[in-house]
Amino acid sequence: MNYRHGFHAGNFADVFKHALLVRLLVYLSRKETPFRVIDTHAGEGAYDLSADEAQRTGEWRGGVGRLAALSDSSAEVRALLAPYLDCLGPLDPEGRPALYPGSPAIIQKLMRPQDRAIFCELRPDAFAALRRRFARDARIRSIHIDGYMGLGAYVPPKERRGLVLIDPPFEREDEFDADFDAFMKAYAKWSFGIYALWHPSKSESDVRKFYDRLTGSGIRRILRLSLSVGGSEEGLRSCGMVVVNPPFVFEREAQTILAFLAERLAQGENAGAQAAWLAGE
Repeated sequence: MNYRHGFHAGNFADVFKHALLVRLLVYLSRKETPFRVIDTHAGEGAYDLSADEAQRTGEWRGGVGRLAALSDSSAEVRALLAPYLDCLGPLDPEGRPALYPGSPAIIQKLMRPQDRAIFCELRPDAFAALRRRFARDARIRSIHIDGYMGLGAYVPPKERRGLVLIDPPFEREDEFDADFDAFMKAYAKWSFGIYALWHPSKSESDVRKFYDRLTGSGIRRILRLSLSVGGSEEGLRSCGMVVVNPPFVFEREAQTILAFLAERLAQGENAGAQAAWLAGE
């Protein structure tokens, strides 16, 4: 595995994924009972946007770098994004946080004393950084394991409430198949957890096949979310997330956030966002 997220940290896809992840975690924290989060492809946990990798691509400038000022946005948008912006911390004049929080850092920030998390990472150097970052937090276990195997091993959690984030690097040619198979095996054991499955949208046919398999799975509540920044440049221009068992309020919140991001992060024509049910409401 050669993928290094440091080149892409803080880009539009991260903002999309993490702004939505935060809303799911906020929902879980509204009840006093504990929850557990399983992050199947955790990476390093956080990223220095002044490091050589991030500077070489500059992708963060089209993502988190555009969130420095939200004074022109609606009060609802500011309220929904406030927990995510709190995870970012202070931004410099270019809109860059001291460290961009990956999903593990965001999860840690929004966990309470009674909550627990499992972070899976296979790449040795990324795992070493992940373990160092969270070693002193007794609520968190960082595990050197293939995320799909980890998911199968750690559901259902004893807390019975929680969230699974499946966010692979999509290096494998069969990644959508591996993603779907691992999810379905986990769902068979823990059908009432919340599952968030992020994916890039490079191949329309691959995405359509993935969605068709989910639709045909018999699962009753599956929400599909997407964001495209438009433009004709090479590289990733759109991505999506499938949320299984989304909270009741999540669809409306996601629609508000996505409408804002589609405008704020647009890089050319055909930028846009969508929220639609694959199955359910």
